[in-house]
Amino acid sequence: MRMTGRITGNFLPWKILGVILFVSPPAVPGAESPNAPAPIVAPSEDESDRSNSNGATASTPSSGNAAASDSPTPLLLPPAPSILDPAIRPIDLNTALQLAGVQNPNLLIARQRVVEAAALRQLAAVQFLPSINLGMNYDTHTGVVQQSNGNILSVNRSAVYVGAGANAVAAGTVNIPGVVLSGNVATVVYGYLASKQVVRQREFASLAVRNQAFLQTTLAYCALMRGEGTRAVAMQVRDDARRVAKLTAAYAAAGQGRRADADRAATELAKREADFLAAEGDVLIASARLCDVLNLDPSIRLHPTDAWVTPQPIIPDPIPVSELIALALLQRPELGERRAAIRETLLMLEGAKVLPFSPTVLVGFSAGGMGGGSNLVRPIFGGFGGRTDLDAYAFWTIQNLGVGNVALINLARSRVGITRYQEVAVLDRIRAEVAEAYARTHARYAQIGTTEQAVRSGTDGFRADLIRLEGTVGLPIELLDSMRLLARARYEYLAAIVDYNEAQFSLYVALGQPPANALARPVPTAGVVPAGDPIPTPANPEGSPQPEKLPNRAASPVPLATTSVNIRPPGPPLTQAGR
Repeated sequence: MRMTGRITGNFLPWKILGVILFVSPPAVPGAESPNAPAPIVAPSEDESDRSNSNGATASTPSSGNAAASDSPTPLLLPPAPSILDPAIRPIDLNTALQLAGVQNPNLLIARQRVVEAAALRQLAAVQFLPSINLGMNYDTHTGVVQQSNGNILSVNRSAVYVGAGANAVAAGTVNIPGVVLSGNVATVVYGYLASKQVVRQREFASLAVRNQAFLQTTLAYCALMRGEGTRAVAMQVRDDARRVAKLTAAYAAAGQGRRADADRAATELAKREADFLAAEGDVLIASARLCDVLNLDPSIRLHPTDAWVTPQPIIPDPIPVSELIALALLQRPELGERRAAIRETLLMLEGAKVLPFSPTVLVGFSAGGMGGGSNLVRPIFGGFGGRTDLDAYAFWTIQNLGVGNVALINLARSRVGITRYQEVAVLDRIRAEVAEAYARTHARYAQIGTTEQAVRSGTDGFRADLIRLEGTVGLPIELLDSMRLLARARYEYLAAIVDYNEAQFSLYVALGQPPANALARPVPTAGVVPAGDPIPTPANPEGSPQPEKLPNRAASPVPLATTSVNIRPPGPPLTQAGR
C-alpha cells in the first residue's frame, strides 16, 4: 500500500520510506536446528474468520497451570469499515492557492478596504472643486417691519427666486450660492495628502492578508496531507498488528506460546483498529478546515491528488538567518503599512501646526430670476428680472484662545509616537518569526534523517523477528515490540516531513514571499570539485590553474560550504505560481 499525499514540484526526489508494505520472506534454509519444532504458520483470513464465526469468544483469565493449548484462542476483531465517504473531490496545492486568492473571505474584505480607501482619497481630492446648488425659494411677509433708521412700517410683501442658488430675500444676497467653494486650506490640503497614505496602508494590509491566506491554505493542505498519510500508516500498522495477532494466537494454540501473549497481541490489534478510525476522523476534520479556508461547502471531502509526502525545500540553506531577517525587513508588507501610517500622522501633525495660519475661505456665485412686490409699491406682485451675486470672504480662526490649537498639536504628536512604537513592535515580531521559522526548518530537517534511519532499522528488525518467529525461534512478544517500534518510527517520520514542509511555508511567508531572484544563491562547489583541483569561477570557467600569487601578497581563503546534519543541497525556490 502507498500512502497518499505528495506536493508536486522540482524538489528532493526521494519518497517517504515509512509507508512500505512488508512482504514476509520465507524462512532461511538451514537456519533452524535439527531438533527445532515445525514452523508455526498463522491461519489465513478465511480460516480465522471461519474459526471466529464457529463460536470463538474472547479469552478469560485461566487459573492453575493449564496449558495454552487447552484454552480457546482470543477473538480477533474483523477490520473496521471505513467511515469515509467514497465520493471525493481531488485537489492539489496549486488549485487550493488559486481558490484562496478568489474565494477567501478575509482576502476579499481586505481588497474591499483598499477600494474604500481609494474612494475616500478621491473624495478628499475633489474638495478643491466647487459645488453647484440649483433651487428656488418663495418668501412672503405680512405685518410691520423696522427700517434701519428705526421707522416702523406696515408692509405686506412677497418675493420669489429661481436659478442657481436659493434663499434670496429682499435686498440681501443669495444666502445659498449657486456655485460655492468653501473650506479651510490646511484642512483640505493635508487631508488629501493623508488620504493617499491611508490608501497605501490598506494596500500593504491587503498584501499582508494575502500572505496569511497563503499560509493558512498551505497549512490546511499540509494538515490534509498529514491526515491522509496518518490514515495510510495506520492502515499498514493495523495489517501488521493483525498478522502478529494471528501468528501469536497460532503459537498459543500449538502450545508453544503463552495465552497472555496472544491476548496482548489481540489487544494491540484492537488499539490499532481504533487508531485507524481516529485517523479517518482526522482526515474529515482536515478536509473541513481546508474547505473553510477556501470558502467551500464543508460537507465536501477533499482528497489530495499527490501520491507521496515529500520534503519541500523552498528557502535555500546557504542563506544565513541574519540575511533572511534583512530580506524580511525589506519584503514584509506589515512594515510598509506601519511606515505609511507614520507618514500619515506626520502630515496630520504638520496640518495641526499650520491650522491657525490657514484661512477658511468661501467663494459663492449665484444667478437667477427674481420678482415680487408689496402694498407700498405697484405692482403688488411682479417686476421679474435677472440678478447675479458674487460673494467671497476669508477668515482665520484661533480655536479656544489658542489652547484648542495646542491640544490638536499635542494629539497629533502623540499619534506619531504611537505609530513609531507600533513599527518597532512589528519589527520585533517579524525578526522573531523569521528566526523561529528558520530554527524549526533546520530542526525538522535533522529529524527527517533521524526518523528515516529509525524506519530503516525498524523495518529490518521487524522482518528479522518475523522470520525467526515463523521458524519457531524466539518469542511472540519480541515481534510485538518490534511492530510497536516500527509503527512509532513511521508516524514520527511522517510527522517530521509534514512539520518540515509547514516550517518551510512559514519561513517563506515570514520573509514576505520574496521573489525567486531574491533567494537565488551560488551553487556551493565544496564537495563537488575533487580535492586539489581548482574551483571553477565566472572568470575561470574551465578551472585552469591560476598563476601563483606573489609571496608578499597573501591569498584570500576560499570559503567552504557548511557541512552539518541539517544542511541539505539547495533546491530550486518555489515559484509564485498560484499565489
